[in-house]
Amino acid sequence: MINVILSAETTEGAVKQMQSYFGGEISERWGEYTLAFDNDTAKGCVRCISFDWGVSLLEIDAIFFEDVLFVSDNGSSNPIHFTYCSQGCYRTRFENETQFQTVEQFHSSIIVSKTGLKLYSFLPKDIHIILNNIRIVRKEFLKKRNNQLSELNENLYRVFVDDKDEKEFAYYGPIHLKMEDYVKTLRDLKTEGMTRVLHIEGEVYHLLSMHIARHDKYQNNDVIPSTLLKDELKIIRRHAKKILDDPSLNYNLDQISKDSGLSQAKLQEGFKFLYARTVTEYIRHVRLEAARDLMNTTDLNISQIVYTIGFTSRSYFSKIFKEKYEMTPHEFRKQVVMVNVEETE
Repeated sequence: MINVILSAETTEGAVKQMQSYFGGEISERWGEYTLAFDNDTAKGCVRCISFDWGVSLLEIDAIFFEDVLFVSDNGSSNPIHFTYCSQGCYRTRFENETQFQTVEQFHSSIIVSKTGLKLYSFLPKDIHIILNNIRIVRKEFLKKRNNQLSELNENLYRVFVDDKDEKEFAYYGPIHLKMEDYVKTLRDLKTEGMTRVLHIEGEVYHLLSMHIARHDKYQNNDVIPSTLLKDELKIIRRHAKKILDDPSLNYNLDQISKDSGLSQAKLQEGFKFLYARTVTEYIRHVRLEAARDLMNTTDLNISQIVYTIGFTSRSYFSKIFKEKYEMTPHEFRKQVVMVNVEETE
């Protein structure tokens, strides 16, 4: 087993320490560091980016050919770690504990140690693991204006304001497939330069809010539906993506139930859990978003757009469009045209 000691106070420093154990080369562009390695020890990459408000993002996408134990020993600087496991699994515990807690695929955790207490993270060999870790240095984050700490629940608030690092804290969240969509979007970004940096920063904020919202549900005893299994949620997510990819098809609850092999009740429960909408509401939402995109990017008239996205009634489309966006389709199209004219002048 490889014991990787991480004592650097910055994420970039931690990546440089990883290089001494896994080899490889580090490249940097626009403040984003990437360590790529392919050898007898490990294959894959680690990348990170830091912001000026005490927050950084670190992602591991790799296969290790030996068991790896990361030992986080940050001295008096013990950041909060918001971690999401997209693939594989890992185990974690504090130094003063004997049992590891396993974090499985599509699960998350919020962990912070205290001064003098090491944090152990065990990554098993020969398993492709993808981790997304948002790291917050509390003393820096507390200086940021509009950090909205007052909106945190009591437990998380105490963790954030514990600037003396006197308490350890660990929360292990249940399956969260919706978070995977946002983590994957972050992984697949193709933009470059400052646009990429700003995009990453925005997505990091979004992921943080999802971590905190999940912990709020835990505090309120609002847990994952007990009747749904992980594989069933994966099926629901797959069918939701089909709707997103092609909203024009004639979707209905009965047909999706037959195609998925899930009961209508489970479909409704799963869609509400993953997307906070019933199946019908989700289909309507996706179609309206598609309609808005077509108005922004094509010269199709309203009637053509209505049928392109799968609606059969123009009056019904106009009604629900106005309910969602507080303007009629014609008003929205007129606004788009005016913006385009201004941009060309």
